[in-house]
Amino acid sequence: MNAPLYNKEILRLAATIPYQERLAEPMGSAEKRSPICGSRVTVDINLGDDGRVSEVGMLVRACALGQASSSLLSADVIGKTPEELAAARDALTAWLAGEGALPDWAGFDLFQPALPHSARHASIRLAFEAAAEAAAQAQTPRAVS
Repeated sequence: MNAPLYNKEILRLAATIPYQERLAEPMGSAEKRSPICGSRVTVDINLGDDGRVSEVGMLVRACALGQASSSLLSADVIGKTPEELAAARDALTAWLAGEGALPDWAGFDLFQPALPHSARHASIRLAFEAAAEAAAQAQTPRAVS
């Protein structure tokens, strides 16, 4: 684990986050914040008729690791089900805690150098935690006013 924590690919991802605009009327929305560093990620989700993510919007105010994780999320979130997002969140949490295998989401291997830095784990989890919560919200039928 001699790789640098902030490598070239992490910094590239941090600078190229897709879907950097909030949705006007999201079906589900969640904000997550890291109390350690103050990083904050808000994810808005709309689901299609098939129950899969059809639109995503994000507001990312996070460190480079949180930004890179947000970029990985947004690169592959369209078409996922709320259950798949919850599974990705849980797998990421377990892997960072040393209790699971590398999650099945493209790019997570870039965070290998962060494994011994537990203070950085919350920032890496933010986007996936917010997306899973927003997608679960989007599944819940809204009360009609």
